[in-house]
Amino acid sequence: MLDKDFISEEFKKLQDRICDGLEYLDQNFRFKEDQWIREDGGGGRTRIIRNGRVIEKGGVAFSKVFGPVSDVMKKQLGLDGEEFLATGVSIVLHPRNPHVPIIHMNVRYFELNTGVYWFGGGIDLTPHYIVEDQAKEFHLGLKKICDKYDSSFYSRFKDWADDYFFIPHRNETRGIGGIFFDHINEQDGLSKERLFEFCLELGDAFVSLYNYHVELGVNKSFTENELKWRNLRRGRYVEFNLVHDRGTKFGLLTGGRTESILMSLPADASWEYNLHPSPGTTEFDTVSLLKKGLNWLG
Repeated sequence: MLDKDFISEEFKKLQDRICDGLEYLDQNFRFKEDQWIREDGGGGRTRIIRNGRVIEKGGVAFSKVFGPVSDVMKKQLGLDGEEFLATGVSIVLHPRNPHVPIIHMNVRYFELNTGVYWFGGGIDLTPHYIVEDQAKEFHLGLKKICDKYDSSFYSRFKDWADDYFFIPHRNETRGIGGIFFDHINEQDGLSKERLFEFCLELGDAFVSLYNYHVELGVNKSFTENELKWRNLRRGRYVEFNLVHDRGTKFGLLTGGRTESILMSLPADASWEYNLHPSPGTTEFDTVSLLKKGLNWLG
């Protein structure tokens, strides 16, 4: 049986591998690390990117927090136990070029003193401009990983992502989705060891999955209007993360470090009152594809 401390150490190594890969991809920055301690138990390492060749702002965070389950956690998160441990790696990257998408990934492990445990996580893509062939390639890459573990994972986790990465007050998805899973354990048909392997493989695929989109978009020229659109789409990203994201809420309710929790926010974002792109524009085409249930595989 996997030990929680072993899982945590492997997640820390995963953070190292992802950071090495992103530094090689960007070629113009080195991460700045910020170590922090949680007063009630645990802490983490937050690594931040600023003003890179590709990435304008982003972060790769590792955390391992533990301690008593507070009354607020019991009420707001529905936790049934006295002690908890949560550990994982979380990534959000906001690129400079509007033709390179925002990307997010998270893999995590949670355990209660009652013996209850689960894994969660996922990866999703938020293009400022949706290119359907690129969306297909992204989803094919995720399906390939999922199929190695369970043939039902991709369709199940893809639908879960559509439902999760959805902005109900806008009636639109955050982007083209990806996969999302939560509270999975041996009852989902795989051993604890295999589920952990799945999380690690997903994390190790992150850089190559993103590099495909970076290489296609990073050298494209862009206009001031496209830059404005990028910031408007970032505004939608902010709305989701602050209003609906359960990971943000969990971090704040468990006494996590605010700066590390909010590393997901871009350097700049915009809002415009009652904006409706004109039919026939690439902006209009992108918004028309922000829907649940689209079959990106064709």
